[in-house]
Amino acid sequence: MDTKGLPLFVMVTPADMTDRNAAKEVLFRLRLMHPEFTIVWADPAYAGQLVTWAKTYLNLTLKTVSRLKDASGFVVLPRRWVVERSHAWVMHACRHARDYERLIQHSESPITWAAITLMTRRITRRSSRRNGQSASREASRD
Repeated sequence: MDTKGLPLFVMVTPADMTDRNAAKEVLFRLRLMHPEFTIVWADPAYAGQLVTWAKTYLNLTLKTVSRLKDASGFVVLPRRWVVERSHAWVMHACRHARDYERLIQHSESPITWAAITLMTRRITRRSSRRNGQSASREASRD
């Protein structure tokens, strides 16, 4: 996801692939597709060797967003809430609640389609505001 919560690309992995191994593939693809990116924000679970690997091999700075030590209960974390919100939006499409697909590509396609729908809504929402429609009228469409 970018900082606005829009997906840069979709990657579904087999269940037996760990998140850390998948993260290397994601970062590698990110570097190929978006060489202009220099910083990637991540969960603290990706700290450690992955930070060094990303800097050494991809010249990416991997910054982790951690919860404050004295925080209790639910806390909205900077940057990470954008990803969580975007995942919730994609999961809102009931098709993504369960995955029965046999091929990974078949799992990626509906996620991409849901993301396209979200991006299209955002684009049309912004353009309609410029055309004089009110925000309350737009909210009733979603």
